[in-house]
Amino acid sequence: MTHLDSMLERNKDFAAQQSAAGTLMPSLPRALPNVRAIIIGCADMRVDPADLLKLKPGEAVVIRNIGGRITPGLLEQLGLLGRIGAVAGEIPGGGGEFHLIVLQHTDCGITRLAGDPAMLTHYFQIQQEKLKTKAVTDPRAAVAVDVASLRAIPALPGDWLVSGLVYDVATGLVEVVVPPAPIRAS
Repeated sequence: MTHLDSMLERNKDFAAQQSAAGTLMPSLPRALPNVRAIIIGCADMRVDPADLLKLKPGEAVVIRNIGGRITPGLLEQLGLLGRIGAVAGEIPGGGGEFHLIVLQHTDCGITRLAGDPAMLTHYFQIQQEKLKTKAVTDPRAAVAVDVASLRAIPALPGDWLVSGLVYDVATGLVEVVVPPAPIRAS
């Protein structure tokens, strides 16, 4: 049995349990009102936001990339999500609190790319002289940089909350580095 076969077998068990419990996901328009957060996290297999924050299905949208960073590609994904919500007639956070969460972690692989500025400048789509502003080797500083980037996007609703967290892979604990606050002051 291959690793994929094993995963597919576990999926059959998952589907049977969900179906029996009546908890299979509803259609998109009915599912959106339950979403209360978008979590931007790292692709690192040790740092699955759904697992370490014990998220329930439909509770948050999780977007993962290298480093859990705010990049032009990630901003494009956020724009597409917003458009999907608009087409479905649902606005994230409509009628309640909505939260953008930047979740990065210690011992991140992106820190090992500090010696490859060409790769990082391409990833962030910036000039090399601006690379230091991304704080690639310090997850706490990087979270603060990325939260500030989100605050600077005028298209994001000002009343949404934004925060920055760092997961410590050695302890398993999440630290609040940037406390939740509205994207923009009213």
